[in-house]
This record gives sequence, C-alpha cells and structure tokens, in this order.
Amino acid sequence: MTRPPHRIRVVVVDDSVVIRRLVKDVLADDPSIDVVGVAENGEVALERINELRPDAVTMDIEMPKMNGIEAVRELRKTHPRLPIVMFSTLTERGAAATLDALAAGASDYVTKPANVGSVAESRQNIRDQLIPKLLALTAARRLVVKAAPPAPRPAQAPVRTPRATPFAVLAIGCSTGGPDALATVLGGLPRDLAVPVVVVQHMPPLFTRMLAQRLDGSSPLEVREAAEGDPLVPGTVLVAPGGRHLALRRTAAGAAVQLNDDPPENFCRPAVDVMFRSVTSVYRDRTLALVLTGMGRDGALGAKVVRDAGGEVFVQDEQTSVVWGMPGAVVSAGHADRVLPLGDVARDLAAVLGRRNATQGTAPGVAPGVVR
Repeated sequence: MTRPPHRIRVVVVDDSVVIRRLVKDVLADDPSIDVVGVAENGEVALERINELRPDAVTMDIEMPKMNGIEAVRELRKTHPRLPIVMFSTLTERGAAATLDALAAGASDYVTKPANVGSVAESRQNIRDQLIPKLLALTAARRLVVKAAPPAPRPAQAPVRTPRATPFAVLAIGCSTGGPDALATVLGGLPRDLAVPVVVVQHMPPLFTRMLAQRLDGSSPLEVREAAEGDPLVPGTVLVAPGGRHLALRRTAAGAAVQLNDDPPENFCRPAVDVMFRSVTSVYRDRTLALVLTGMGRDGALGAKVVRDAGGEVFVQDEQTSVVWGMPGAVVSAGHADRVLPLGDVARDLAAVLGRRNATQGTAPGVAPGVVR
C-alpha cells in the first residue's frame, strides 16, 4: 500500500457518537492519516469542510437535518473532486441509498460492520475497507491538483493489422467509480448492439442486483444480474452477482453463464481476471475487453490473456477515471489497444461492435451466441 508524502486530512461525518469514535480511532492509528474534524449531520459537515479544507471525507447516509446524499450534492457544487467515501449498510435500503449517493457524486463506499462479535472485529473491518480507499482516492486527486506534465508511459500495445473476424462479445471490468462509468458507457450503446455484454463491478451481494436494475432503466440495452445458465444474447448485459465469480461455458446454442464460488482473486469475488480468462476461453480472438475506473490491478492479467488470444483491450484514460488503478495497470503492462476518455468509449465501442442485422437479428456474418 503506497503511503502519501504527507498526512491525509480527513473529516468524519456520522450522527452516531459510537461510529464517529470508532472511525476516528481506526484512522488515527494510521500514521498517514490525520482526523481533523467530525460532524454529526450534513449541515455541520458543510461548515466543517469549508473551514478545515480536508483531503477526504467519510460520510454516513442516514442522518438528521441533512442526510449524506443531500450533503454530497451540496459539496459537489463547491468541491467537485473532494474524495467522499460513504458508509453503507448491507440491506436493500442501504444498497439503494448508496447507489443514490454515488449518483450524486460520492467517490466510493464502505459497508458498516454488522453482527460482528467484538469491537476489534469492527475496527479491522473498517481498517481493511476504508484506509486503502482513502489512500487511492487522495492519491488520484493529488495527481489532478498538481497538474504536472504527464509522466512518460509505457508504449501501448503494437497496432495490429485490421481484424479478419468481427468481435462476438464485450466484457467490462470496473470498480471504484464504476457505476457512473457503466451508466455512461451502456447508456451510449445502441439498442440493437450486435454482441452480448458481461460485466464485473466490484460490489457485494444485493448491491449488484440493484445496480443492474438501475442500469436497465438508464440504458437502451437490457441489463440484469446474471444467473446460472443465462445464455449470452446480443444486446443483453449480464452483471456478475456480488460474491460470485462470473465464468462462461460452451453450449449447443453458444455460451452461457457459469457462476462459481472459487477463491477470490486480487482480493475480489467477482474478479475481472476470472471473467476475462473465461470469456476468452469461449470466444478467443473475438473477445473485446474494456477496463474502466477502479482501484487495484484486477483485470491486468486477464487483459494479457485476451490479447494473447488475438482479442483487443480498451481502457478508460487517467483524466476521466476516479481511480486509475485498474486501467493504469493494463496500460503499464502494455496490454491496452486503445486508451479513451470516458465520453468517447461508447462511440468507439459502437463503431467496432456494430449493430444487429434487421433480418437475421445480428450483425452480418455473426450468428447469435456463436463460439468457435
């Protein structure tokens, strides 16, 4: 875990005295973090933040006077890039509120400890989730604020000769900042997209189902949480369920979802690397992978598998990523065919993936679900 050159100044916002103390104590134990203030609701938080100018904020959602979602909306008017990490509960209501907070501009979230046996477990839960996110988000912000000339980057993957066969699937991986990025990308794709889409977004169970429902409402494509045996159908987006890896298997009709509970990879389940490997094993050189904003390196090894098989990998650029960990790892390893600002991703995907033929129900020369 990379430590910043100076201590990160954090304001903790929660209406519970117990949670405020717990979070403050956990953060105070880290030598790279300084808790400079606390607040018991959104109104007080706005005052504290304007006064103290912290590097990051932790924010509860349910609070009196002004809740966390309202506070995020207000903060984004004056602090557009201030890292804000929400505290969420693992309930349907908590998941819905968290997605609302992310849509309002929150940077990321962590889940509150629940039904744990001791204060020590609660502290460890917060430490493991919160500190890495604060470090990653503040590091990303410092790069933007510093506005230094971009450091030299490893050369992109060599340009290949024009493809002889069309792509047959789009596989997308993302984490921190992913829900908004997915909404932008999927919302810009045509309803008659010629290929199926599979997605891994690092989220716990329940959250992924609600994310899929929201994306379904904002995208012209059909989006739903993947279930065992789901066939891959052009124009349909399947989102990996939280807590399970998404893999594929060959069927007589083409390809279908095969969920599994194998150990986490890159500390994640679902993991992007697992999905990329499996998709490539089925679709081989007809795989197009996309890595969007996210913390960590999940997807970098899988991107190599995609390219080694003859597929291609697109990634989101640093400037438009909330955290350039995952896409940056792909670029640094030399596995990126294109590095694109978020606003250009859907346009470029639509151009290379094509639309379904009106009479055949798919793009010319591509049978639905075909795997070679």
